[in-house]
Amino acid sequence: MTQLAEGFDGLRAGLRGAVLAPGDEGYDNARRLWNAEHVKEPAVIVQVRSAGDVQAALRYAVAEGLEIAVRGGAHHIAGLSSVDGGLMIDLSRLNQVTVDPEARRARVGGGALLRDLDAATQEHGLAVPAGIVSHTGVGGLTLGGGMGLLTRLHGLSIDNLESVQVVTADGSILRAAEDENTDLFWAIRGGGGNFGVVTEFEFRLHQVSPMVNYGIVFWGQEQGAQMLRAARELIPALPREVNVVIACLNAPPAPFVPPEHHFKLGYALLIVGFGSAEQHAEAMAQVRGLLPPLFEFATPMPYVAVQQLQDEPNAWGTYHYEKGTYLDDLSDEAIDTITEYLPRKTSPLSVAMFYHLDHGYLETADDATAFSGQRTERYMMFVIATTPVLEALDAERVWVRSFWDALQPHAANIGSYVNGMADADEVRLRASYGDKYDRLAQIKRRYDPDNVFHRNLNIKPAAAGS
Repeated sequence: MTQLAEGFDGLRAGLRGAVLAPGDEGYDNARRLWNAEHVKEPAVIVQVRSAGDVQAALRYAVAEGLEIAVRGGAHHIAGLSSVDGGLMIDLSRLNQVTVDPEARRARVGGGALLRDLDAATQEHGLAVPAGIVSHTGVGGLTLGGGMGLLTRLHGLSIDNLESVQVVTADGSILRAAEDENTDLFWAIRGGGGNFGVVTEFEFRLHQVSPMVNYGIVFWGQEQGAQMLRAARELIPALPREVNVVIACLNAPPAPFVPPEHHFKLGYALLIVGFGSAEQHAEAMAQVRGLLPPLFEFATPMPYVAVQQLQDEPNAWGTYHYEKGTYLDDLSDEAIDTITEYLPRKTSPLSVAMFYHLDHGYLETADDATAFSGQRTERYMMFVIATTPVLEALDAERVWVRSFWDALQPHAANIGSYVNGMADADEVRLRASYGDKYDRLAQIKRRYDPDNVFHRNLNIKPAAAGS
């Protein structure tokens, strides 16, 4: 550590950004991660301000033999965005978003958060598909795929990616797009952080009104099986402009929830309308007609506010664990499993959520990107443990794993979405990528033969000559 500390002055001299070591002002805040379970102590944190800073930090870390972690929004649920005793590349200062409303393009720094992206694009009535927790990093979400409320309309985040600027393991600063470094561009669209540090994303944008229509309809625990069986028929038939998320959760203590239902365990449909108010009202009426709910709420709401509705339940400083799985359908057997296992959770913050993947999701060819899923109509289910205290996490982790295990006989035989994997061995990772895995391993060998970027769901470089 002493030898490293003596070398930090030289590292600082070559950077625009800050270099923080243990004991420096700002170090403890910079090393914090969203999932409070993981407390890491990097030997040094480099708060980069340019691709050149990333290049210098990488070269320093490789020369010193330091393990490298890359921190964007710090949301990696397994804590892989930091490292004990290594070098953390902190992208949070690379958070600029520049919008060209005429071309409908956005250039987004590698450390921007979803709230930065949404705020900048919505100034022009535009948006790109992204996640539903606004303090998530654009980079980590996008590199794995990127599902959200606009996926039904416009596909995944990676389906709307035009180009990236990426710093590879040897310190090269490259542009990757359909017309340049095409193998790298294919790989980073779903292959995670295995191939370099993305310092800028260029997205294609879509018109999205700053005001959308939001609704929630909630049923009690005893109504779950009946509701899910009815919803599986209704949701695919709704207009493309209406997106529905199935949420298995405790009712929040919100003003629109009758007090007698606060914290009640049950099932909800979250309905977001990107078309007309009349279209959303018709969808709400159809949802309400499935069976009488315990309560409902509907209102026009700014899109940026809808994108922030899950921020508080997923606040920094809480403890998390997650597993996800694809379901070809909500079969009767899957529904029976869901309704059996949901009541076994002990934290009111833990949830299970489903996206129905159709329309825009299906409009990109399966082999066009490295995305860890097949482009056929299905559900993506996330089982997420969240607790306010560490002591409660072990029980919730057991709940997530047992729930996930019980669902596997009813799951699609294609592995899982990498953004819904808290941990994975190589066998499960190979199953998730399927035939794409070997191609990814070859590209990894070209751009990162020494596996410098391995603090991720790691794709190991193919052996020479393979």
